[in-house]
Amino acid sequence: MNGFDYDVTIIGGGVTGSAVARELSRYDLRVCLIEKEEDVCSGTSKANSAIVHAGYDAATGSLKAKLNVEGNRIMGELSEELDFDFKRNGSMVLCFSEEDLPALKELHARGVANGVPDICIVSGDEAREMEPNLSDEVVAAIYAPTGGIVCPFGLTIALAENACDNGVEFKFLTEVESIEKAEGGYRLVTNKGEIKTRYVVNAAGVYADVFHNMVCEDKIHIVPRKGDYCLLDKEAGNFVSRTIFQLPGKYGKGILVTPTVHGNLLVGPTAADIEDKEGTATTAAELAEAMSKASKSVKNIPFRLTITSFSGLRAHEDGDDFILKESADGFFDAAGIESPGLSCAPAIGKYIADMVVEKAGAEEKKEFKAGRKGIVRPELLSKEEREALIRENPAYGVIVCRCEGVSEGEIVDAVTRTLGAVSLDGIKRRVRAGMGRCQAGFCTPRTMEILSRERNLSMEEICKNGPGSEMLTGNK
Repeated sequence: MNGFDYDVTIIGGGVTGSAVARELSRYDLRVCLIEKEEDVCSGTSKANSAIVHAGYDAATGSLKAKLNVEGNRIMGELSEELDFDFKRNGSMVLCFSEEDLPALKELHARGVANGVPDICIVSGDEAREMEPNLSDEVVAAIYAPTGGIVCPFGLTIALAENACDNGVEFKFLTEVESIEKAEGGYRLVTNKGEIKTRYVVNAAGVYADVFHNMVCEDKIHIVPRKGDYCLLDKEAGNFVSRTIFQLPGKYGKGILVTPTVHGNLLVGPTAADIEDKEGTATTAAELAEAMSKASKSVKNIPFRLTITSFSGLRAHEDGDDFILKESADGFFDAAGIESPGLSCAPAIGKYIADMVVEKAGAEEKKEFKAGRKGIVRPELLSKEEREALIRENPAYGVIVCRCEGVSEGEIVDAVTRTLGAVSLDGIKRRVRAGMGRCQAGFCTPRTMEILSRERNLSMEEICKNGPGSEMLTGNK
């Protein structure tokens, strides 16, 4: 290794970093991914619209446009290969006045130029026939049948698990404090010691500018763009069947209304540029804005069925496009990955990996395990299959989370599998225990007991996410 711990070190365990890791795991390279949180999918990737965009919004010729269409194209095949939830439900962009029709037509033309398949403009009446709950004010809409919805947790975790199974090493609760150029590579100083690596992939989300600016002469600036969301109960999940957008404005695609792959209804996001790279608190005013603007698109949304709200940060770079390049010798940026970053992730992974592989002169492995099986979900099995599963392992017959119907067997699998969960949020992201109507009000104690048993942790050590979020505090 010529004094290097790794050939490639990836900073960031979100969907972009995990996609790069998976692609690099195809090659004879020693790869490490470091993440400052306790799990993958703990930053920007965990709180977004869960949309696979069709590709009509980004400027023609931009990396966003090119990789959006490519990411959308391969998402279906990838979901089968890695066993995560994805559905092509189609998307619509609404126009509310005759004066805005030229802008709608311009957006449609951009979609055609970007290579979005089967995109078309429909009248207001045609749009309402497709989606009966649309506003009466809609005069026309773009319809893109290739738009989709995905589970961002499922996608990220699947990519990471497959990368790990193919030899990528993951280091959690490992925070990069500084990066220095060294002979033939880089020295990363972390809270857990030094890492010497030939190449660095910077996929650090809202912190990507910090690491870029440590080693690159040309400086970049990333603004955290905060967006608040409302998540409605599954009772409202069929209120619309497609993803409903409004014509884009200064801060992006605006408020959307969409079903999720798990059967809920999602409304949001707002858009506010902030300074705090950890500023994910929701506000009453922003949630009210999301609900008000969503009601312009879809009438009579049953907001009384809201079960939770949350906010996420998008990494908006001043240049308004992805930065995907070798920004310094052996230092590769995957920076400024905001919307449609989730849609682009599989394509970004290959784009960056190809550059690294060419630089390293690496050869493909003789054996690469392309497939990955997700956690067994008994509710999707036939009655006979479920009964056979429970006979083989009775834990699948013990329901822990009543709202989502999650069994003890599924939680055990979430904890003990490759890159298994070490926190309650990690379990939630893998099997949805605690994501239902009661928002973990009933299942938390039993889930803690299972995590304690399977990880050999005391109950006092059980965290919601990372250290500092212990569930039990105070005197015994």
